[in-house]
Amino acid sequence: MSRSDNAVQRFLFENTDIRGEVVSLNESYVAALASHDYPEVIRKLLGELIASAVLLSTTLKFDGLLTLQARGEGALSLLMVECTDQKSFRAVAQFKEGITESSMQDLLGRASLLITVDPVKGQRYQGIVPLEKESLAASLEDYFTQSVQLKTRLWLACDGKTAAGFLLQALPASAELSEEDRSESWNRMTALAETTQAEELLDLDHETLLVRLFHEETVRVFDSEPVKFACTCSWERSAKIISTLDRKEVETIVEEEGQVAMDCQFCNQQYAFGKDDIDAIFSHKTPLH
Repeated sequence: MSRSDNAVQRFLFENTDIRGEVVSLNESYVAALASHDYPEVIRKLLGELIASAVLLSTTLKFDGLLTLQARGEGALSLLMVECTDQKSFRAVAQFKEGITESSMQDLLGRASLLITVDPVKGQRYQGIVPLEKESLAASLEDYFTQSVQLKTRLWLACDGKTAAGFLLQALPASAELSEEDRSESWNRMTALAETTQAEELLDLDHETLLVRLFHEETVRVFDSEPVKFACTCSWERSAKIISTLDRKEVETIVEEEGQVAMDCQFCNQQYAFGKDDIDAIFSHKTPLH
């Protein structure tokens, strides 16, 4: 069986109130970082964050945009992923030059994890938890415990070429009404999941991984959903940003530089606007390009 690459897949344990998600990304992950020359340690941390964002976007079930940010005061100041309900994502990191291999805590320093949900309909939601644990997975588990109040465990892995993640989550009582039964099932499933190795997350296809971990359990596996890298930047969006700026300041830049350039921090695409474009923007006409 071929691997379920660039996909997220949901599964349930029959006769329990426990669900799971598994995600594996290779081409999409590589494409998201292709325009950046990130050090290996940044590639790996960003890969874990991307896998986390995809898992969270599936777990939260919403129409809109989920943003996951790790912000710190250390040499690494930002890891950021945006993931849509359509399972497309983009990612970026900001850090000081000369960064060396180190732990997430050492690189970020004093840091927080921000989870923002911008639904198409309804109110914007933001949750914040301190990044005090040794791993991103443990910090996200804290978020679920504090903010969502659902037992959740995560396992993440990234080798710079492939990013993968695995999630287990306890659901509200339905199949198992006894708290003792629920607790026993949760402890059993998480103990089995704990045996997974990073290499298995990165190398095994989803069904093989689930059989390896839960071969004595009855697991219902749903169809996988494709995940892709897609940047949402565009000429039109850049023009809209320019329209919010002071016209005289923009025209001064065009006089001095010959154009105004807008760079996308996610994919490094540059959009250049000349004098005629600027005139059209502030005249509420379509820019020339």
